Amino acid sequence: MSIKITAELVKELRDSTGVSVMQCKNALEEAEGDMEKALIILKKKSSSIAMKKSDRTAHDGIIVVVEDTGKALLLTLHSETDFVARNADFIALANELAQLAWSEGVETMQIKSLDMINPVVQKVGEKIELGKVELVEGTTIGSYVHGTKRAVIVTLTGGTTELAKDIAMHIAAMKPAFIKTDDITEEDKAKVIEVFEKEVAESDKPEDIKKKMLDGKISTYFKEQTLMEQAFIKNPELTVGNLLKEKGATFVSFIHEVIG
Repeated sequence: MSIKITAELVKELRDSTGVSVMQCKNALEEAEGDMEKALIILKKKSSSIAMKKSDRTAHDGIIVVVEDTGKALLLTLHSETDFVARNADFIALANELAQLAWSEGVETMQIKSLDMINPVVQKVGEKIELGKVELVEGTTIGSYVHGTKRAVIVTLTGGTTELAKDIAMHIAAMKPAFIKTDDITEEDKAKVIEVFEKEVAESDKPEDIKKKMLDGKISTYFKEQTLMEQAFIKNPELTVGNLLKEKGATFVSFIHEVIG
């Protein structure tokens, strides 16, 4: 005896899951009209769909930052395309995962994440993958999020949250490779010297002038790439190092995450 699947039943299942009308209808037919069984069938199918997409590359996505006094969390959720990264269900999922990690801990969120991700994979038809999740705690923390693809979290000792946010914005804009001069290794120097030696060698200047030119280029390059030596974007008359000193703050660490 066939079970009549009404439009009302299909609508109820669709409203609670967000998947297509045809998927809801097929699940209800398989479950012989039992709503709870239909939900289980859809959940099983969402896991199967996610498994089939597991070998695909998810290189797009969004970054979410949750922040409160002395604490910040960064979460990256990856999709295959920017189209899905802008999907309301995908954005809601990223925020739900971040809030879960914030309230219950990163490990708990990671355990629960697959059951949360798979239904959205079923909706959007793309691989979705949880990326970096990092919780930062410290005396003074500030963050800067540029759109949905770039985020920086800065930790200081002393200073203010506003100062930490300003430095986070500076890092997002200037993208330093090093924090301080002491972080530059001999290997780093050797690579840069090799690049500029070729450039200087093409000059017809005397050797002693070439040496000064080389030293100048190397010095300028590392100054531009080192956070403490960079001119602060909101006041180029101050380096970031001098700004921190002026404000009585010490730089501790930063996270700089970029998608794309």
